[in-house]
Amino acid sequence: MKANIFYFFTIIFCTSIEAQTIEVNIDLNNEFQEIEGFGASDAWRAQFVGGNWPEAKKEKIAELLFSKEDDKQGNPKGIGLSIWRFYISAGTAEQGENSGIQNEWRRGESFVDENGNYDWSKQEGQQWFLQKAKDYGVEKFLAFSIAAPVFWADNNKGWNNRTDGNLNLKAEFYDDYANFMIEFLDHFRGEGISFDYLSPINEPQWDWEKATQEGTPATNENITDLVELLDSKISKKDLKTEIVIPEAADLRYLYSDFNRPKRGNQIEDFFGSKKNKETYVGNLKNLQSTVSGHSYFTTWPVDSLIRIRQDLNQALKKNNLGYWQSEFCILEKNDDIGGGGKRDLGMGTALYVARVIHADLTLANAKSWQWWTALTIADFKDGLIYLDTGKPEDMYNRESLKYDGEIRDSKLLWALGNFSRFVKPGMQRISANLNLDLPLKEQYEDIMVSAYKDSITNELVIVAINYSENPKTLKVSDSEITLERVYETSTDKNLAFKEIKGTTIEVLPRSVITITGTIKNK
Repeated sequence: MKANIFYFFTIIFCTSIEAQTIEVNIDLNNEFQEIEGFGASDAWRAQFVGGNWPEAKKEKIAELLFSKEDDKQGNPKGIGLSIWRFYISAGTAEQGENSGIQNEWRRGESFVDENGNYDWSKQEGQQWFLQKAKDYGVEKFLAFSIAAPVFWADNNKGWNNRTDGNLNLKAEFYDDYANFMIEFLDHFRGEGISFDYLSPINEPQWDWEKATQEGTPATNENITDLVELLDSKISKKDLKTEIVIPEAADLRYLYSDFNRPKRGNQIEDFFGSKKNKETYVGNLKNLQSTVSGHSYFTTWPVDSLIRIRQDLNQALKKNNLGYWQSEFCILEKNDDIGGGGKRDLGMGTALYVARVIHADLTLANAKSWQWWTALTIADFKDGLIYLDTGKPEDMYNRESLKYDGEIRDSKLLWALGNFSRFVKPGMQRISANLNLDLPLKEQYEDIMVSAYKDSITNELVIVAINYSENPKTLKVSDSEITLERVYETSTDKNLAFKEIKGTTIEVLPRSVITITGTIKNK
């Protein structure tokens, strides 16, 4: 489609209960961010599942996460993730109980030992899923570290007990830590898997003083020191990897101090106008001009969900930066689904998260949206696929689940798939404005629509989230648009496929649908 051609089409939503018509004007030439992908991480659960579980069950999990194929009825077999996050562990698994981390499922192996020797057979289970992601054609790979190898840490632990907010890393080992991550990237390049991105720091605003998992704080100056080393070493190795920072623990740390003066205000500190400051990294060759942040604690109430992303967007525009939402699961208490406790395989959590995805994409212009962990064995809302023993009296036995268990897909998995399976890397978000006489907050409790196009293939994707208890009917009347298929995730459907006949599409209460079609050339 030629860029200088301008036209738009109108979608109409009618509700049979309220006799209301909702128009959505999609302007094909009003373009926003280019999408880089949708992803999830392998941390920590993949280590046991990929290493020990029966082959057929591992294959099923990989299909659910990565497949872009359809079954004989036209229903997607999986959600077609386009980014896979590989966790570079810090060696707490080798320490065992001496790590201080009691939960074995939250420890990780290290590829390097304290003598500088590498063992690339480590993290076998994670490597199994990494290879499967490649085999299924996942487009992008990201490696992330959340703590330095334990023998280089100030306290020789994967978690932190210093109180000054600095990186839990002895000063003399900054270069070793950077070399370690570069050796990791170089090794896997030799194995045929090139990591597109490296995230060396994770949630530096938290102190990580509790021995519940690997993690370290870091000041903005610490991050700059480490990133400058990595940038230089990536160039020397001729790697094509881009560094992404700072994986802020809360979106507000990106544009304000938020009670962490040396660890907040990260957009300004890293990319702001005062380029002579010690923390400025905007001139580095291998650093992507994007900030990554986590949507934790910014999703409730709904007016906060909206306002925080609007504030973030203003800071991004001022500094000409892109944005990734790079980690999320349910943590904060809320009135809709209660909070993170207790797993939920149903539509409640799926809709809550779909609304967060919509807000990050449309209010903050997120180029990528990534879920925390693909697998979970916890009675918590932190996974896409849930694993348990199948025994009601002992559902979450950690020892048993190291070797086998039952696989439970969730509506959240499939609702994410309404985006990840169809909104492909390289697509551009385009304007989809609703002609509703409602404040934005009330729209977020009713109907939300976003749209995406591929200017090369002329593919069109529309995602609609019906958060309400009322059915909607979608009507498309523009002759320049050909609608072809709809995929529905609802109480009894998982990306269920049906061909579109005519110009009206029903959107059931409490459902997410994806409409695919084409834009006719002029």
